[in-house]
Amino acid sequence: MKPVRVLVVDDSATIRHLLSAILTRDPQIEVVGAAPDAATARQMIKDLNPDVITLDVEMPNMNGIDFLEKIMRLRPMPVVMVSTLTEQGAEVTLDALAIGAVDFFPKPTQNVGVSLDAAAGELTAKVKAAALAKLKPYSPRPAASAPECDERPCMDHVIAIGSSTGGVEALLEVLSHFPANCPPTVITQHMPAGFTSSFAKRLDRMCRPAVAEAREGAILTAGKVWLAPGAVAHLEVAGRGTYRCHLAADAAMSGHRPSVDRQFLSVSKSVGQKAIGVLLTGMGRDGAIGLKAMRDAGAATIGQDEATSVVYGMPRAAQELGAVARQLPLEKIGPEIVRLSRQPVSENV
Repeated sequence: MKPVRVLVVDDSATIRHLLSAILTRDPQIEVVGAAPDAATARQMIKDLNPDVITLDVEMPNMNGIDFLEKIMRLRPMPVVMVSTLTEQGAEVTLDALAIGAVDFFPKPTQNVGVSLDAAAGELTAKVKAAALAKLKPYSPRPAASAPECDERPCMDHVIAIGSSTGGVEALLEVLSHFPANCPPTVITQHMPAGFTSSFAKRLDRMCRPAVAEAREGAILTAGKVWLAPGAVAHLEVAGRGTYRCHLAADAAMSGHRPSVDRQFLSVSKSVGQKAIGVLLTGMGRDGAIGLKAMRDAGAATIGQDEATSVVYGMPRAAQELGAVARQLPLEKIGPEIVRLSRQPVSENV
C-alpha cells in the first residue's frame, strides 16, 4: 500500500511541527506539507493533492470551519479536525462533523508535546481511517420541518445503539425517525470527555425524543435517549423489568471507554430478547462481540451497510461474526427500528 499523504494545516508553528513529527513516525503515512492558514493550504492542496488534511479550527483570516465548508463543497476530501477540549471547541467540532469532516482529534492545551506524543497512536489511526472514508459533497441539512410522525405506542423494547467514526451524522439520521414516545434508548458514541454533553444537547434540539448525557441510576423510560459520557465511564443497562443506567468507570474494553461492547453485553444480560441492537459506522471492532451476545440472547440486531458507512469497520466485524440479523443502508435503519419496536418480541428475531 502507498503511504497516506497528509497535509497539516495549523496556525501554530509548534503544533505543525509536532503533528508532522508524530505522523511521520508511522511508515504508512507521509507528511507532504504543512500550512499556517487557509490561503496557503488551498494552494498546497492544488499542488500536492494530499489524501488527508488535518485542519485546525482556529486560524487567522479564514477559520477552519469556513475553510472546511469550501473544501467539502468544491473538492470533498478526508479531513480530520484538530480542536481544543473545551465546550466551545466541542460545539465547533460538531459543526465540522456535520459539514463533512471524517473525524476529530482533541488538541491539548497543557503539556502539549507530551500529551500529543501520548496520543500518537490515536492520531495516526484516525488519519489512516480517514483516508478510506466515503465522502459526499456538503449540502446543509434542511431545517427540521417536523413531518408527520406515527405516535402509536411502542412495545416493551429497549434500543441500544453503538457508533464511532461518522457516527455524529449517522445518529442524527437514525434518531430523526424516532417518535417522541420511542422506546427507552441508550447510545455509546466514541467521544472525548466534554464532547458528549454538547452532542446530547444538539441531538435533543434536533430530534423528537428527549436526549441527555447518561447519569448513574437514571431510569430508562419511553421517549428518553441516554448518551454515554465520553471517556468517563461505560454506559450499561442494569435491572430487570425496570431498567436503569449504570456508569462503570473501570478499564477500557475493546480499546474504548465508553465501549459499545460493554453496553451491548449489559443489554444482552438485562433485557435479552426485548432489546433491539444497532451498530453504525465506525473504525475498529468495538461492538461486534456485544452485538453477537445480543443476537444470541434473542434480540433483534441491525448493522449499517458498507455503502453508507463512512468507515465500514465496526459493522463489518459484526457482520463477519454473525452478529447482524439485518444489514441496512443508513436511511432505512431508523424506520426499521421503529417498525420492530411496534411488533411483539417473538416476531423481531
